[in-house]
Amino acid sequence: MRNQLLFALAFIPTIAAAASNCEVNVSAGDSMAFNTRSIDIPKSCKEFTVNFAHTGTASKAGMGHNWVLARSADVNDLAKAGVEAGIDKNFIPPNDPRVLAYTPLVGGGEKTSVTFKPSILKDGESYSFYCSFAFHSFMMRGTVKLVD
Repeated sequence: MRNQLLFALAFIPTIAAAASNCEVNVSAGDSMAFNTRSIDIPKSCKEFTVNFAHTGTASKAGMGHNWVLARSADVNDLAKAGVEAGIDKNFIPPNDPRVLAYTPLVGGGEKTSVTFKPSILKDGESYSFYCSFAFHSFMMRGTVKLVD
């Protein structure tokens, strides 16, 4: 009984830390895949930060990566518009309100981050994150959910 109680108590700090965590570390390398397929954002967060790292060796121009947040329904159209915008604009259509948050493109070994207010997300809406580098979005995407 005592061992069971100690085992259960060992997880309390982990659960509390996860519940109050208002940032996440995301990475991608030369394999064109994020290290995670989903991100849960606590509704209690006033701000949420995504720390993004390119863990590969490819250059920004050769195979840069970034992290972009948008409604899931908008991702394909944003990706197409991003190709037209080009690398100088991080493959992000300028001033497009459908882009909710994004990091700049980075090359191998580089890091960046973005902080946004979760209040921009609406309950019941489907959100995705993706890489906006030309043609990466079809393989590099995941889901974002607001959680209690």
